[in-house]
Order: sequence, then structure tokens, then C-alpha cells
Amino acid sequence: MSNSEQGNPEQGYQEQDYRTQGYQVVIVGGGMVGTALAAGLANTDISVALIEPNEAQQPSAEDVSCFDFDTRVSAITAQSEALLTSLGVWPLIPQARKSPYQGMTVWDADGTGEVNFNANELHVPCLGTIVENREVVWALQQVAEQADNIDIIRETVTHIDNQDEHGLTPVFLSSGKMLKPELLVGADGALSRVKQWGEFASCEWDYEHQALVATIELEQSHQETAWQRFRPEGPLALLPLAGSHDRMCSIVWSTNDEECQQLLSLNDEDFCTQLGLAFEHRLGKVLNVGPRFAFPLRQRHAKNYVVPGIALVGDAAHTIHPLAGQGVNLGFKDVAALSEEILRAHTLGLPVGELSSLQRYQRRRQADNLLMMAAMEGFKRLFSAEQPIIRLLRNQGMRLFNQAAAIKQHVVMQAMGLK
Repeated sequence: MSNSEQGNPEQGYQEQDYRTQGYQVVIVGGGMVGTALAAGLANTDISVALIEPNEAQQPSAEDVSCFDFDTRVSAITAQSEALLTSLGVWPLIPQARKSPYQGMTVWDADGTGEVNFNANELHVPCLGTIVENREVVWALQQVAEQADNIDIIRETVTHIDNQDEHGLTPVFLSSGKMLKPELLVGADGALSRVKQWGEFASCEWDYEHQALVATIELEQSHQETAWQRFRPEGPLALLPLAGSHDRMCSIVWSTNDEECQQLLSLNDEDFCTQLGLAFEHRLGKVLNVGPRFAFPLRQRHAKNYVVPGIALVGDAAHTIHPLAGQGVNLGFKDVAALSEEILRAHTLGLPVGELSSLQRYQRRRQADNLLMMAAMEGFKRLFSAEQPIIRLLRNQGMRLFNQAAAIKQHVVMQAMGLK
């Protein structure tokens, strides 16, 4: 863990003088996963600091235009919903901002292969729930703020140092304060600085694709269905949003860099026209679009999620292609496992950063994450293949799969985290 560019890390810093005199757990990153971990430790006798410089964005009370919704949304599985419910978070998200979807339609742009999932046929209440990210973060923050054992620190971490003789990791803040937790958790996203400072080795590769996201208004109802068309350039997903009418969707349009830049440069009317064509006008015309943003797609996976005194969760440990919407759900699984191991160590009278406990967390999560990442990589490669024989087999396989009710139910239950 290098701090050479900082000079002497102790000079000019003083140990923490926040409400608590020390923290057993310091979490860097107050997004959905980091704040969920803090909430998982709420109202225990474990002292927690959640470091996040940005205030959670106040959710909009309006839901009538494309500008009233967060551009980033998540498909929350039944398992993630159960976790958020146990944390007291799910009821804090207004029902009017939750969009349970009853169906899912996936089809191949280069053929006639199509797969349809239906909650009633699969004997589940819904296939998942689309929720704006800011709604989840806001609700999580309410739980964290009300816990006596959690402080939310609106600063940034400038660097960390090697563990001291007591097994504590010095964490240096922008204010000049220094914290020395037993456990430092990196929940600071795909470009995690905690991962960098902790010198975690990782495997990664660039898809050379971008994911364009936006909120759109359609001519027809989204039918409480998630839609995904696999194009040679990448998948296009339309995710149903809750609201005062049923014609709002969030899009995730994965495509190559050239097409993405071209789409971003279009005016709103021309973009809606291009989107309608790409979606084959399944739901009529695209009437309106809100702000458009794009982010690069890159697969990353830390070879280890833990080192002495440090653990990674969520995108800091692993990122995945968004085609199945599983990213944040894997992060919530990380949260459930790590919080259990922290509480277990504490109950046994061990330091919460005890390496054996952290390694238990890694064993519980790494194989599952790798399996999901491999599956998504396989799907991505299968649907981007252009050879005629592969396209033929792909379409035939989709048609056969669509007729296999028992197999479809098993796949959906796995995706929902119910098996």
C-alpha cells in the first residue's frame, strides 16, 4: 500500500474526533451496496463510519415526464428485496416508485428466436422490481442515519497506509483526520481506489462497448414487461417504470463506441426515431426521451476480495455486463455474506477484520460471482456471433427453450435467487 506521493502520512493528520472515538468498520462508498452494508450493521454495538462525500439525491415526487426519473435503475430480485425488507429499507421506498414486472420478452434481431417469461405461468408473484437507484440509496441512507452506531462522514479518503502493530488500517481523510478501523471496506465502485491502495490484483478486459441509458416515453403501454432485443452490436433493454401512467421505460442500450457517439449526438426527435427502429416498434413510437448518458462496459474481477484488514464488495470486487441486470444483486449478496461474517466474528470476540472471517466471506461469494460473470460472458458472445450456423442454432435453441416450461421456471427461480 503505497503512500510515497503523500510524503509522511502521519504529518499534519490527527486521529479522528468524530462523535465516536474510533470505528471498528469504515466503509468507503455510500452507493447502494456500501450503504446497504452499513444498514446491515445498524443498531448493533459495532461502530461504523460510512464515508461518502455526496449527499443522497432527494427523489422526485413527480412521475409524469422523462425528466422526473433517475437515469439509472436496477432490477431488484426477490432475494435482494428480502434483504432490503429485513433492513427496514424496502417499505421506505414509495410503492408508486416500484415497478414489479410480470413478464419478460427476449428476442434475436437476426432471426425469429424469442423467449417469453410470465410470472403467472411460473407461479411467482413477479419476476423482479424495477426501482430507480436514487430511491434505493435515499431509503438506505434513512436507515443508516437513524442508527446510533453509524456516522456518515461527508469527506473523501485521500489515501490509506499499511496496518499498524495493532492490526488497524490508517485511513486518511480530506479534512486531515485519520481513522484506524479494524476493517476497511471498499464499496467505492468499479474504479475503486481502496482496491488500488490495497494492491488487489484483478482480471479485466474492455468490451469496447458503451451502455447508453435514458428514460423514454412510449406510445403504448410497457405491459409490466421487461423487453430485450439482442442486436449484433449489443443488447437493447427496455425496463418498465412505475408512475402515473404505464408508458415510461428506462433503456439500457449496449453498443459499440461509434454507434454510441452517433446516438448521443442526435437531437431528441432523431434519437427517438432511431430507438424505435432498433426496438422494432414493439410498443409503438418512442414519443419522448430524457437526458442521455453513456458509460464504458468493462468486465473486472478481483482475484481476491480480501487482504488483512480490507474487504471489497460490489463493483469494487466485480463488475459484470448489464445485459441481465444482475450487478447490484450480486453486490447485495456480498453485503449479506460480509455482514454475517462481521457479526459472527464480533460475537466470538474476534476483531471484525480477522482475516479468517474475511476469507469465509470470500469463499461464500467468489464462486457465485464468477459463475454469473461466466454465464453473462457466454450470452454476450453467443448473441454477438455473426456466423450463419451459430445464428441458426441460436434461434432454434431459443424456440426450444421457450417451449420448455420446467426449464424456464428453474432458470427464473435461479435468477431471482430463490434456488
